[in-house]
Parts: sequence; structure tokens; C-alpha cells
Amino acid sequence: MTRFAARVDDNQGEIVKFLRSIGVSVQILSGVGHGCPDLLIGVPGANDLWELKDGKKVASARKLTTHEFEWHQRWRGPVCIVRSIEEAEERLKWIRERALKNE
Repeated sequence: MTRFAARVDDNQGEIVKFLRSIGVSVQILSGVGHGCPDLLIGVPGANDLWELKDGKKVASARKLTTHEFEWHQRWRGPVCIVRSIEEAEERLKWIRERALKNE
């Protein structure tokens, strides 16, 4: 099966750079395809999957693709959509709080 190059959201580099600058582990998964989220992030005690969408684009351009939607529906663990550094900060706060509760 022919695989085309995965499209990477314009804000991926900015978000990855931010996360790494504050000590978050980041594994880029955007090249996996088939609806798999763009990033696997890790903080002490927790991992999370993030689908990145560019919050600066019009709403129709931020929608999940069919493959992404189906992947999200099948996945049993945490996965979220992040559109900006501000949303990344909010999600990190949630992840860290959840990790503390599970200690």
C-alpha cells in the first residue's frame, strides 16, 4: 500500500519545543498515520496522547479526519486534541493532577 507523507500541523514544532523546554518527554507519532495521534507525551507518573490541530486555522480545517475520528473512538486510554500552547499547559495541569491522585 502506498503511504503519502503525513501532514504536520503548523504549530507542532512550537508545541514540541515548548514541552521539551519544560522537561516533558515527547515522542512524535505524526508519521505513523492511520489516525494515530501526533504526540505521545510523558510526565512523571503519566503518559498522554495528543492530536494537534492548529488553533489559528478556521474551524473546518481543525476537524478530525475520518481516520483520526475512528482512532479516537476505538482508543480506550486518554487522548485529547490540543490547539495551542495554552491548551497544552491546561492539559499538562490535568495530567499532573491525575498522576498525583494515582500515587
